[in-house]
Amino acid sequence: MRLDKLICDCGVSTRKEAAAAVRAGQATVNGNVVREPDKKVDPGLDTVVFRGIPLVYRRFVYVMLNKPAGYVSATDDRSLPYVLELLPPEYRKRGLFPVGRLDRDTTGLLVMTDDGQTAHRALSPRRHVEKVYSFTCIAPLSPDAEAAFQAGIALGEGEECKPAILSPDGKRTAGTVTLTEGKYHQIKRMFERLGNKITTLKRETFAGIALDPALAPGEWRELTKEETATLLAAAGTDKPE
Repeated sequence: MRLDKLICDCGVSTRKEAAAAVRAGQATVNGNVVREPDKKVDPGLDTVVFRGIPLVYRRFVYVMLNKPAGYVSATDDRSLPYVLELLPPEYRKRGLFPVGRLDRDTTGLLVMTDDGQTAHRALSPRRHVEKVYSFTCIAPLSPDAEAAFQAGIALGEGEECKPAILSPDGKRTAGTVTLTEGKYHQIKRMFERLGNKITTLKRETFAGIALDPALAPGEWRELTKEETATLLAAAGTDKPE
């Protein structure tokens, strides 16, 4: 791996900034100053220090964010707050992005990573990755609502949802929905087809990973080793192709 790429991948600078700093003598490899940005280094064997800070290389980073309302699931937006703004600069420099999207007013668990293969496969319809949402709705659900969800609700114009699990509470104005797909505004549209309307929606789990209850809206943390293993297993990237 090139030295400037390793520095960039550690999230401490951009690739361009890393190259300039290396040329200025601000990096060492195994105790020796290196001025060539294209110097080949082995992340597992070589000790790299950049601007006095030893670097610990990680190929990918996985983050759990408790998405607040009002933020769009994007890496950039000129007119609206976006989720990447909630992460520190070193994570933004790595190029993290959301694994899937939550609507602007939907809250809860959003996984972010720079692992494109795992993100792509976790979102693939073939993987059937489960997502669980808690909801409140404007009126009590009808007695046949659970059966309608289980049968697969037609959204109109030839678009039909896969079977889903609806679990309302005793008053039938709140509960959970479990999906294995992610169509545009899917849950809201499903409720509208039943003559009802969602008032709040929060993602509680994704791919077997539960939102950490200690995270307030807008807070984040990296996934644990166990959670990362769960995500990779759900996406099928825990095994070689």
